[in-house]
Amino acid sequence: MSLPVAVQLYSLREQINEQGAEAVLKRVADMGYGLVESFGGLDAPAVARACADLGLEVVAAHLASPLGDNQATTLETAAVYGLKRIIEPYRPPEAFKTADDIKRVADFLNEAAKVAGANGLDYFYHNHWWEYATLDDGQKANEVLLAHISPEVKLEIDVYWVQVGGQDPVGVVQAAGARAPLLHIKDGPANREDPMTAAGDGVLDIAGIVAAGAGHTQYLIVELDRSATDMFECVEKSLNYLKEKGLGHGR
Repeated sequence: MSLPVAVQLYSLREQINEQGAEAVLKRVADMGYGLVESFGGLDAPAVARACADLGLEVVAAHLASPLGDNQATTLETAAVYGLKRIIEPYRPPEAFKTADDIKRVADFLNEAAKVAGANGLDYFYHNHWWEYATLDDGQKANEVLLAHISPEVKLEIDVYWVQVGGQDPVGVVQAAGARAPLLHIKDGPANREDPMTAAGDGVLDIAGIVAAGAGHTQYLIVELDRSATDMFECVEKSLNYLKEKGLGHGR
């Protein structure tokens, strides 16, 4: 079954800084994308207007969790985009050193999910590699986290970072089931240092990963943190690969 494909605009942050969001969004639309995922730090009203003009939908955004001083800004940004989903994009690696550290992360995420839910939003957590590493005591960091986060905390699984962390993204996506309706799709050599590639040009089993989420995944979201080649090219090639393989579709 072909899934709708979005692009995380963070992939194109340098191009946005150089060319402006409107020009980049037009190019994204011209590639055949109909969906984007935004991130904090952009001019949300301007991005929302440009997306409306170009027929692009903002399906989610990486924003600071709606707690403390960030609460008002995050909720206002979500309203500007008309979002149903907000995503905590990052908790630092030092917060995942021990099981007790991870329990504190879980408490933070659980509290944020309550605030998001009270404001009509689904709340997600997006991983990097350290959430899928093995702790000194032999436990998997992600398993400790899952044991302590509430059902209201959903997952946006970055499948590339899962593999970098030492686990099999096919098995992780399958085990997550309905808890992970969003998948970040990127490819490459699956190590911490080297640049990433367009989907299909690396070592990940993209087709197997998408199949593992069958019946649960709602969106595939292309994201590259960095690339050795032109980022526009990688983003477009990723969409085309997913289309050609029957895994995803654009507009």
